[in-house]
Amino acid sequence: MPFPIRRAALRELLRAADLDALLVTDLVNVRYLTGFTGSNAALLVHVDGDAGSRFGTDGRYRLQAGAQAPDLEPIIERACAPALTADAAERRVRRLGFESDAVTVDAHAVLVDAAPGARLERAPGLVQRLRRVKDAEEIAAVRAACAAADAALADLLAAGGLRAGRTEREVALDLENRMRAHGAAGPAFETILAAGANSAVPHHRPTDVPLCRGDLVKIDFGALVDGYHSDMTRMFALGPAAAWQRELYDLVASAQAAGRAALAAGTPVREVDAAAREVIVAAGHGERFPHGLGHGVGLQIHEAPALSVAGTGELAADMVVTVEPGVYLAGRGGVRIEDTLVVRVDGPDPLTRSARALVEV
Repeated sequence: MPFPIRRAALRELLRAADLDALLVTDLVNVRYLTGFTGSNAALLVHVDGDAGSRFGTDGRYRLQAGAQAPDLEPIIERACAPALTADAAERRVRRLGFESDAVTVDAHAVLVDAAPGARLERAPGLVQRLRRVKDAEEIAAVRAACAAADAALADLLAAGGLRAGRTEREVALDLENRMRAHGAAGPAFETILAAGANSAVPHHRPTDVPLCRGDLVKIDFGALVDGYHSDMTRMFALGPAAAWQRELYDLVASAQAAGRAALAAGTPVREVDAAAREVIVAAGHGERFPHGLGHGVGLQIHEAPALSVAGTGELAADMVVTVEPGVYLAGRGGVRIEDTLVVRVDGPDPLTRSARALVEV
């Protein structure tokens, strides 16, 4: 099980921050550290080890907690975060960190009242810092999610599901159901299926507008497997692609290739963004690439690191990120090409395998 290893890594961060314990209330972080998937939980990670740590949930999840987090002593209480805080104070935890980025002002007041003997210290982002680099189990889960999405897209195309006359909404739902048929719990996010001029809207939501011959079609989608997400964007032309469509596609494909080539451990994230962005800027379309190049993917569809102009830090081996440049021509159409990849020391390991070429259907 990877969870004790992850909690041990978190303790190193607690020691560096001079904290006796950390109260984890973000459910994504609770899952990362314990494997628990219920809707009400909290975790107290003690700096001295799991013997002093506690897991909290309510009576609905007693059996689930025993199955998913059997190595932690449970506290069964509806208000589990205050209960863990009170338990920590009783055991003389003096400097108690809490996830200030996930706790409301009112919830913080409740925690303070529950532990009058402890000093609550803001400790945002500690678990997220660990989550940036994926372990083998996580990479395997993302790889499975990518495989489900790849298989669903192949099925959709083989069945003639992407064709003129169907609506954006129909095609999106068809694709999402095919991901489920290939083992996904569901889509990783609401599928972006945008045809014609709608493809120039970066995060267009599918409508009942029918697809038409001559349309450029953008499909941005992913699958959810074992709590982990995938993310991929592919482009299609309904019928022979027009010259301007192919020219725009070739530009974005060149930018995406440059971004993929820049993915290597130790590279500043801004340099990865710049490698792709410079290709688009040189073609005179810099203002039509309005978003970052990519983002981390894992238990959430958008995680650290951010590959963008404003991004900070460097890539590390075993980070899982997207590379997704786009150029959007308002009123005409847009192109985005996206893959999910694992950062390695000497370059990227692509997890999404569908062909990147502009497909004419």
